[in-house]
Amino acid sequence: MKNFLYIFLFVLSACGTNNKQDKKTTTELPAFWNDIQDFKKQDSVSFPPKNAILFIGSSSFTMWKGVQDSFPDFTIINRGFGGSTLLDQLRYDNDIIFPYEPKQIVIYCGENDLASSDTVTAVMVFERFKELFQKIREKFPGIPVAYISMKPSPSRRHLFSNMREGNQLIKDFLASQKNGVFIDIHQPMLNEKGEPIPEIYLDDSLHMNAKGYAIWKKEIEPYLIK
Repeated sequence: MKNFLYIFLFVLSACGTNNKQDKKTTTELPAFWNDIQDFKKQDSVSFPPKNAILFIGSSSFTMWKGVQDSFPDFTIINRGFGGSTLLDQLRYDNDIIFPYEPKQIVIYCGENDLASSDTVTAVMVFERFKELFQKIREKFPGIPVAYISMKPSPSRRHLFSNMREGNQLIKDFLASQKNGVFIDIHQPMLNEKGEPIPEIYLDDSLHMNAKGYAIWKKEIEPYLIK
């Protein structure tokens, strides 16, 4: 009986340890891990063509489901994911940027960096962008890189001053870089009173509807490389 009890306790202990390990493994997965794995699965089925235009960034790209239809004269690879930050773009650069051989990279990111913490400043967003830009340059020295300005989401009015500062820092930096382009969508998304146009946003006052993306299409298309 004692031997049976020892065996039972040992098995129970082992199961508990395995459960803890399983939970630990799950909780230790980095943010957006599953999104990145989904991209890899897509690539394994049909790898994107070379010399396409690569869109990277956050959910404003993720939710642009008709981005290819918006730019029928261009081949678009959309690798925007979740509520990602510039730190996430850096974390997954070997997964969402460098495996491809694009002719241009278009970035929309930074807004979530500011929203993630009160301690994140416009300067920090700029430094993160600059690090990402430099890593892209190391891998693709001459490739054109375009940055889309942080948009004026109504739900994030409290961040507008930081957004404008961050946008200006990135704009000034790109002006000094060969094949660097800054695309301003912030101003076109404001009305004559300087307020966000409410009818171009979804009910969350954060993400855009078709009218919002129509503005993006108009502002972005002239900068895309044929």
